[in-house]
Amino acid sequence: MEKIYIPSDYLPVLIQSAVALGFVVVTMVLSHVIGGKRKRIRTLRKDENFECGIEVKGNARFPFSVKYFLIAILFVLFDVEIIFFYPWAINFKEFGWDGFWEMMVFLGFLLFGFYYIISKGALNWEE
Repeated sequence: MEKIYIPSDYLPVLIQSAVALGFVVVTMVLSHVIGGKRKRIRTLRKDENFECGIEVKGNARFPFSVKYFLIAILFVLFDVEIIFFYPWAINFKEFGWDGFWEMMVFLGFLLFGFYYIISKGALNWEE
């Protein structure tokens, strides 16, 4: 039999949301009221970048290699796909042979994608 939810079932969620929102609002108002008011005098010395006491040399906006970003994105992509193995490994007995073959199809797509990026040279850092 399907459970029927009534509005009072959602009361704890509403209370927690109200408490969290209230905390944020009270914290912001108190920091504005209690916080000191001072004028900001802009000087060249104050506006200078400070990085561990090292003097600034050159421009920080030099171009990065696209390979760095490509490898980072591919890592995230394959890392997220690998996460799908965990629920399957926990419940593989319940899934039976159908679940096994479905995971083999998923693994085939995953390995094909990995083979494709290797064949295209996406992971060759030196090029």
